[in-house]
Amino acid sequence: MDRPCGYDETNGRSAFHSWHYRHHFSYMGEQGKNIIVQCNLCVDKANLLSTSKTSTSNLKKHLDRKHLGQTEKREAANRGRKKSAPEANGDPTQNLPKKIKLEYVSPNHVQSKMDALIFNFVVEDCHSFSVLEQPGFKKLIEGVSGGRAPMNKTTLILRVEKTFSSMRAELVSKLEKVQFVCTTADIWTAHDRSFFAMTCHWIDEVSLKRRSAALCCVKTRGRHTYDTVAAKIHETHVAYNIESKVQTTLTDNGSRLAAVFKEFSIEDNQDDDDDTGCFENVGVILDGESEQDMLLFLPSLQRCASHTLDLIVSKDLWRALSQGAVCQMHYSTMAKCFAVWSKAHQFQVAFEASEEIASMPLVVPAVSRWNVEYCAVQKILALSERQLTELSARLETPRLQPQELVYLKEYIAVFKPLAFALSLFQAEQKCYLGLVIPTLLSLKKKLSDQKAAAQYFGDVIDAILVAIDIRFQELFSSSEAKMATSTCPQFRLWWLSPSEREDMCAQLVSEASLLESSDEAEGDVDKHLAPIESEEDFFNYGPVSKFHWKKRGVVEEVRKYAEGTSKSLECLQDFPKVKQLFLKYNTTLPSSAPVQRLFTHKEHLVMSQKNCLTDEYFERILLLRYNNSVCPLVT
Repeated sequence: MDRPCGYDETNGRSAFHSWHYRHHFSYMGEQGKNIIVQCNLCVDKANLLSTSKTSTSNLKKHLDRKHLGQTEKREAANRGRKKSAPEANGDPTQNLPKKIKLEYVSPNHVQSKMDALIFNFVVEDCHSFSVLEQPGFKKLIEGVSGGRAPMNKTTLILRVEKTFSSMRAELVSKLEKVQFVCTTADIWTAHDRSFFAMTCHWIDEVSLKRRSAALCCVKTRGRHTYDTVAAKIHETHVAYNIESKVQTTLTDNGSRLAAVFKEFSIEDNQDDDDDTGCFENVGVILDGESEQDMLLFLPSLQRCASHTLDLIVSKDLWRALSQGAVCQMHYSTMAKCFAVWSKAHQFQVAFEASEEIASMPLVVPAVSRWNVEYCAVQKILALSERQLTELSARLETPRLQPQELVYLKEYIAVFKPLAFALSLFQAEQKCYLGLVIPTLLSLKKKLSDQKAAAQYFGDVIDAILVAIDIRFQELFSSSEAKMATSTCPQFRLWWLSPSEREDMCAQLVSEASLLESSDEAEGDVDKHLAPIESEEDFFNYGPVSKFHWKKRGVVEEVRKYAEGTSKSLECLQDFPKVKQLFLKYNTTLPSSAPVQRLFTHKEHLVMSQKNCLTDEYFERILLLRYNNSVCPLVT
């Protein structure tokens, strides 16, 4: 009969009784000063073992030799945990979970983190500073932060001042390392208030990604004269130390800004050097001011390609549609479409009916955005004939006839390349000046291909092709635009005719050699100023042979680039000279859309009066939000 493990009838407790591994053995009896046990792990045969009442060393040796690892498993299980009280004590707390050690967090750290989140909340959505003083906002912050009060308005203003100064210093530091930049400028008027804004754009030399930053957004007072606008542009360039790095400044095609650059552009002033007349500023002389301080020189002007293409749509396209046999069909069809859009825009019931029938909201086009109107027509054509009939009945609008539906389908098919080109020009990250000419050439080709099968728009296509040639004539003849296109790996020299490719290769070699020679001239300034110490220094005419070898290397690099097939910008890392040309000519954006987005982002300009922000702090909040990707807010 088995006895309890480790039980000794004569001497009571023994060493075996309190041994950790006693569960592997069964107590069989005693023999003098020893006890007899049977190993439970020896399954093949009954193995009786003898050990002293005061020691269990024999049994441990048996486990180690015959059943290797049993003692190690137990010891590993016991590592890392506290030694529990003996089971015989019956301690009720021995199975309680261990206490979690809490990390101490300083109250000051929690408060600073909360203040940073409140600051980001105000900046991201351009909120009024008075929101911090509203009782509901205070209760919200106190409720989620355990009774801590939010920072007050004075603290927020000081933080805005400090963060804005830090952001501006960091932006100036980043621009110092950039070789080529372009800027965009625009004047926006709303609610009897005018704002002048500028943005800056460049390409990172390592990643070749577009970087953008806002430079200013200030309220203007008085008339927008040539000299005041030119002075503001020049002042902004000087404030960020980029006046010598700006390749071009982009504006829309409005007459005000275009006339400013025509008056003060450096290129125009150079063209007027042959004039014999000389005019003095009498007012400056009478006031005793220096004429030199009043000189203003602006970089060259780049017209917005997106705005130019939009003018083709809004003026030339509509002029062509209002003439000829297509006129009656167009106005009849679009009148029915506008009736649906007007009902869906003005009445909530009509909007809900359109969602119920079409399972999607209809797009209501803006007056000045043709591409939105194009998407709205696409939405209508996405409906089936039964859905269109039901929608017209519910909204009480005239129903589109089958011939009119055919007209709309051809309208969408013919002008799809035009809508795609507009979306390309309005992009920012992956849009360069070198994209404009290939886009226009592809647009002309695709429109020409549509002409043969067009039933209604044959004459309209001809009018658009003529308008593209006229409005983009200056761009097609621009050497800068051609260089920008040729240095884009996506196009290289494929867009040129075979007879023009050799001339463009020679121009690439010439431009790359000029860049290299200018870099060498800057690096050799100290060498030219060195004192003459020998006759060889006196009769030194420069490394002529070295120049020829370098030019030969440039020719080889341009040839390999022209023969390449990769369309990724990463391949420019293998052509350092071509890469420098790419940075120089493709830093320019083809569109001034970024500065317009600065004005209209979440209607911030319109809401600035409602938010009770002063013009100065509105500008700082707007610039902090826009530049967050380049100069992140400190949280």
